Amino acid sequence: MNKTPSEALEYINEFKPLVDEIKQTETVIAAPFIYLPMLKKECSKTNIKLAAQNIFYEIEGAFTGEISGKMIKPFAEYVIIGHSERRKYFNETDDIINKKINSTLVSNLKVILCVGESLQHRKDKKTTAFVNMQIKNALKDVKKIDNIVIAYEPIWAIGTGKTASAKQAEEVHFFIRKIIEKMYGIKVARELRIIYGGSVNHLNAKKLINMPNINGLLAGGASLDPISFSKIINSAK
Repeated sequence: MNKTPSEALEYINEFKPLVDEIKQTETVIAAPFIYLPMLKKECSKTNIKLAAQNIFYEIEGAFTGEISGKMIKPFAEYVIIGHSERRKYFNETDDIINKKINSTLVSNLKVILCVGESLQHRKDKKTTAFVNMQIKNALKDVKKIDNIVIAYEPIWAIGTGKTASAKQAEEVHFFIRKIIEKMYGIKVARELRIIYGGSVNHLNAKKLINMPNINGLLAGGASLDPISFSKIINSAK
């Protein structure tokens, strides 16, 4: 929940030239709903794609204040679902997240599914059990995951400056790939993109992205500055 309309326009005009030549990566901006139409227009001749930060699981109806996949589809390609802040502040359960995933896929949008443990889970050595439960509940009755990206975002590392080490992140990414292999087979698991989020910045991005099972990064605070965000994207080359 950042930036006024004029600030968002200023951001995208500064950001576009910095990443326009970076063809080896997929660059996605997840903006507030009200900025997606403007950004769609501004990014029409670039390789920048857009994501919504949330979605409601019904296609239409009397749900005041909610936004459906049908509304998002003309402006974005992705939707972030299950972000830790949605789970924490808006009480989103695994069941709600599962409904949102199914609704997103029906709307022909792609999913960025966020999973991750709290500091207490990690201290209690319950990281893998908790992440395993989150993934299985989120993907209940989801037959194909071609249009799903999984983002591992340890809650204890979000906005705290306490980034998971590359080794810690890689261990969980490897584990997630094994979960998907059991659920969907080895080919699907190999092709799945698993990205890391949690105090990502241009200083730690390269170490993280060099890990064999980390296929991308979900930048939060560091993405609010166009120069900082472009450096993170450059590191992914």
